[in-house]
Amino acid sequence: MFENLTDKLEKSFKLLKGQGKITEINVAETLKEVRRALLDADVNYKIAKDFTAKVKEHALGQEVIKAINPGQLMIKIVYDELVELMGGETVEVNLKGSPAIILMSGLQGSGKTTFSGKLANRLKTKQGKRPLLVACDVYRPAAIEQLKVVGAAIEVPVFTEEGSKDPVRIAKEAVKFAKLHGNDVVIIDTAGRLAIDELMMKEIEAIKSAVNPGEILFVVDAMTGQDAVNTAKEFNDRLNFDGVVLTKLDGDTRGGAALSIRSVVTKPIKFVGTGEKMDAIDAFYPNRMAERILGKGDIRSLVERAQEQFDEEEARKLQKRLAKDQFNFDDFLKQIQQIKKMGNLKDLAGMIPGMGKAIKDIDIDDNAFKSIEAIIHSMTKKERADASIIDGSRRKRIANGSGTTIQEVNRLLKQFADTRKMMKMVSSGSNMKNALSQAKGKHR
Repeated sequence: MFENLTDKLEKSFKLLKGQGKITEINVAETLKEVRRALLDADVNYKIAKDFTAKVKEHALGQEVIKAINPGQLMIKIVYDELVELMGGETVEVNLKGSPAIILMSGLQGSGKTTFSGKLANRLKTKQGKRPLLVACDVYRPAAIEQLKVVGAAIEVPVFTEEGSKDPVRIAKEAVKFAKLHGNDVVIIDTAGRLAIDELMMKEIEAIKSAVNPGEILFVVDAMTGQDAVNTAKEFNDRLNFDGVVLTKLDGDTRGGAALSIRSVVTKPIKFVGTGEKMDAIDAFYPNRMAERILGKGDIRSLVERAQEQFDEEEARKLQKRLAKDQFNFDDFLKQIQQIKKMGNLKDLAGMIPGMGKAIKDIDIDDNAFKSIEAIIHSMTKKERADASIIDGSRRKRIANGSGTTIQEVNRLLKQFADTRKMMKMVSSGSNMKNALSQAKGKHR
């Protein structure tokens, strides 16, 4: 996401390179390019104009200290304004109420049903909640079945009333069911339309009146650009929703919706969808998003994802094995599986400062580990425990068994040897938990 905007902003800041100070002339030239970059990213014209006016106001007359050149100072000012533009701070979802009731709204195809499942999964796994999904889309073919599939995948119950065409009644009955069965969060998936219509708005208003949700979320496909912003405004005028969810943000290299929507509806973006999997959902952090837009990566989110998959007991065992020089292919396989759980590989790489630009034209397949796993699984127990016994004939057998080539097996054995050396060096310094804690502390 934001690849095009990041590139163009970097070019605009280069206009100040080598300048001794910020002047009205060089600021005007730079901000002209910044405004053009924002418009190309599908940011609303008025918002782009107001944004650059604020940056200009803050930039002019500022003393450029010796340690910072004008370009660096301008990046800092643009960063501050981007954070402000996107809301300034993270706003949590409201879980007050017994049960807490969350109402989903949005057009058909925006990703409401999938996001409902992602949110239920997040609340269950990260906050220990007992969510109930409610199927109130009685019009779209297979909508109820889709929610059932989603619920089964994350092991969350789904409330339905087969044959009922009254979403208001379904919502009310679902709340009663939740109270009886100990579900502390009710997530109501409502019907969408291909365009806003009066029938749709009256129906969702009726559901709102019937169950009085503590949280109404507007789900919108980020790839629809300015249309997303206009739709959000119309929904907000009728529902007065509490927050915005941007889905498919990973598929939009422009990202204009994320930058415009907060200003237009004055409601916070609370979540972003970053992929297809049920755990591909992140809370929206304006400061971290601003860092990524400016090509600074997002180390904090990367460390947090690593810590979520961090198993303290396993790490202690691995530490002992590393100390005794016993790190083997079974350990290597476990590390790969932990990395895979962290999410989309290209998204993870983009969180590393400087990497986003380096990999923007590279297609990183999420199945990149498949051949490695196949090779390891084709090894015998003894071979996984002691790679030194893997001679030429064994390599040939492993290649045949994994459907790969001998060259690929050789490459993996070399990578494994290099990884083993590196991990031994890290192990001799400090354990992994300390390394993660230090990384998190540095980037707070």
